[in-house]
Amino acid sequence: MSKLFNVVLSDGWKVFSSESTAHSGQVLSTDASFSQNGYATSVPATVLGALVENDVYKDPYFGENLKAIPTDQFKVPWWYTTTFSIEEDLSGLYGMLYFDGINYKANVWLNGNLIADSGLIDGAYKRTSVDVTTAIRKGENILAIEVIPPVPGDFSTGFVDWNPAPPDGNMGVFRPVILRLHRGVRVENPFVRSRIDFNDPVSAKLTVSAELSNDADQAIEGVLKGKIGDAVFQQPVTLSPGGSKVKVVFTPEDYDPLILSNPKLWWPYQLGEPHLYDLDMRFEVNGVVSSESRTRFGIREIKDYWLEDTHRGYMVNGVKVLIKGAGWTDDLLLMDSHEKIEAQVRYVKHMNMNCIRLEGFWGTDKKLYDLCDEYGILLMAGWSCHWEHEIHMGIPVNERYGAVYKPDDIEHVAQAWEDQLLWLRNHPSIFVWTVASDKVPITELEQKYIDTFAEYDPDRPYLNSTGGVGSDQHVIGPEDVISEISGSSGVKMLGPYAYTAPGYWYTDTQFGGAYGFNTETGPGAQVPQLESLRKFIPEDQLWPVNEVWDYHCGRYEFSTINRFITAINERYGTPKDITEFDRKAQAMNYELMRPMFEAFQVNKKKATGVIQWMLNGAWPKMYWQLYDYYLNPNGAFYATLKACEPLQLIYNYGNQQVYGVNDYQQPVNGLKAHIRGYDIHSKVIFEEIITFDAEPDSSVSLFQIEKLKDMSTTWFLDLRLYDANEVPISTNFYWLSTKEEILDYEADLGDFAYHTPSKQYADLRQLNELKSTTVAVSYEVSDAKSGREIVVHLENTGNTIAFMINLKLIDQQTNELILPVFWNDNFVSLLPGEKRTLQAGFESDGQPELQVEGWNMKSM
Repeated sequence: MSKLFNVVLSDGWKVFSSESTAHSGQVLSTDASFSQNGYATSVPATVLGALVENDVYKDPYFGENLKAIPTDQFKVPWWYTTTFSIEEDLSGLYGMLYFDGINYKANVWLNGNLIADSGLIDGAYKRTSVDVTTAIRKGENILAIEVIPPVPGDFSTGFVDWNPAPPDGNMGVFRPVILRLHRGVRVENPFVRSRIDFNDPVSAKLTVSAELSNDADQAIEGVLKGKIGDAVFQQPVTLSPGGSKVKVVFTPEDYDPLILSNPKLWWPYQLGEPHLYDLDMRFEVNGVVSSESRTRFGIREIKDYWLEDTHRGYMVNGVKVLIKGAGWTDDLLLMDSHEKIEAQVRYVKHMNMNCIRLEGFWGTDKKLYDLCDEYGILLMAGWSCHWEHEIHMGIPVNERYGAVYKPDDIEHVAQAWEDQLLWLRNHPSIFVWTVASDKVPITELEQKYIDTFAEYDPDRPYLNSTGGVGSDQHVIGPEDVISEISGSSGVKMLGPYAYTAPGYWYTDTQFGGAYGFNTETGPGAQVPQLESLRKFIPEDQLWPVNEVWDYHCGRYEFSTINRFITAINERYGTPKDITEFDRKAQAMNYELMRPMFEAFQVNKKKATGVIQWMLNGAWPKMYWQLYDYYLNPNGAFYATLKACEPLQLIYNYGNQQVYGVNDYQQPVNGLKAHIRGYDIHSKVIFEEIITFDAEPDSSVSLFQIEKLKDMSTTWFLDLRLYDANEVPISTNFYWLSTKEEILDYEADLGDFAYHTPSKQYADLRQLNELKSTTVAVSYEVSDAKSGREIVVHLENTGNTIAFMINLKLIDQQTNELILPVFWNDNFVSLLPGEKRTLQAGFESDGQPELQVEGWNMKSM
């Protein structure tokens, strides 16, 4: 019987339009045969997701297929129906049905009974529980949900300018439906707060709470019991009859087991292990369990701090953390699998980043949040700017506050916020709540948020906006981003979002450059590799770039990659075909992304964080991604991996100096920097070896590159870092120009101020003159602890630098790329005579074949 305490109703659903049936919800929930002609699906699922799953619309992301999907069919309600069986005796049991997310309204029938109407289930982010004690029965039960779609003005899920809107508006049951049975008293909303004393020895004081609800018509006396590891605690509780609710709190002052000596703390990646604990709670009446719950949590302390009284930063367990992250989006039809989500979280860690920003409460369940807890990836969670702009909401909005400014809307969104906070607050990975994006909440709404934090999550910081200040002298739209209650957000969101030259991140002091916390920025388009382009661009549309490419760009100002193409043509030379374009696009993806993260590393004394816009793609696209929809990394992926290494050498494009960077919290002594410059003919033009000590969390200038005379326009900088025992730690390789890129900081950009154009482009066209060289390749494939591993041995046997070597794994049976793939480095360059060993982890039952490509290489 215990299995019935928590039943997730995920399988055996049917979906069909209200226009395809004349039957009422009462009829549909009394005879399952009425829905036999529906489309089979599982829940969570949007309506269009179910139709795609059933091949009603095949390959919607290919070419311009998405345009062809009629939208009128989604302006009427759709039905979700399922059956489930209960074999045990229900006498003495009570039932609650939980809906974690329905977009947008719903009427619900169970076994012929209307158990909830659209007045109760109203809002994508509201979570609803319904007492079904009198409606459930032993044997077969029939559930029918009439989903009413969102309309303009609704506070629905939403995408912004990242991609087209989903044709169905993501209508549907997009989060779990759960049936919970109990014996009168429910245990809900368990929560653990931590207070840590960092003196030696470290100790933690935990405060544990839970809400108890009595659904019986008589008073109930019992005991609420809790367990965390070996710590056991309990408290007698008496509940009045008829739906009474009480919050039970266990404090460390009253319960000694909640004081932990030398607890295992939860740390973000690269600072320590992300240890997790389990909280088990149960309510017992005379030794019989009425209900129970299990919750994971981490013991950690999050605080924010201010840099020069202007810029906000964050500390975890008393340690300042430079936030290095990227912006997440769910699949356009909310069809992400758990396997795909895990691959992406692993990618984030693999790239040496420590943070994901969620602009919106993403996820069709808690899988993303659970994985970030497990992998030590920090999360920024909160609302999207979708609700702040008329173009997305479809109704007029308030210029300062967005769409949430009317009393009823304030109440609606405040309740939705409370529901999301209670759903997610135990996740230690969430380090800040973001209650607005581009704007700020109206005063009445922000006060409700503050009251909710005080009641339910008082220890975690919140941001009134992810937009905000620029430099000390420069503020964008002060009325729009300064709150009457909480003042400045202390962060900035000033772009850029389009093509931006490498030097920008070091030289800009007014907008998105490397100072403060830039919550949303990036160098614009990151075009996928050619194998991925062929998956969503028809072969006859692959070249030249055309309207089909444009359709897979962003929207509005980002509806083409013209800026990206202009930069390639000016800097690398105009490609003659798609293969050359692919090669140059990946080189520029790499070259533009790396200095953004590097600059924030170098400037860590005045920088607190940076979020690349974006991490991934809701569908196959050209803009804002470190890997594409198919999980194929692009050049920017490996640039990020390289730039975010915790111990390395970095070239500063702004002052032409080489820096040693140490992200660790301990010193590293006896380091050796080997610095070499090469001309386009692979001739050494300067060389320097410098020994130094790296202080904890430091950035120090090591070497000034003087003005180079009588040399090629395009040249190379090779940086190698070794430890005290001459063991290699890090390699960084740059391709540079003696013709510096000149940024036009005074350009009048009109309404689109979030990028800085170039007056003069760097000249890297001599790369086209690189002589070919031969690279010897060998490899072995073996089983590893998790999945499989390939080890590749490369040797440049020629006298010319082998530039931008790209390794790919192909499944011999399908001739498709093996993805995801976790190369420890890629798009590497080898000096004449250099040997390099690379490895990658992957999962595949097929026979992998290595494919090696390069700008100027021939393989042996």
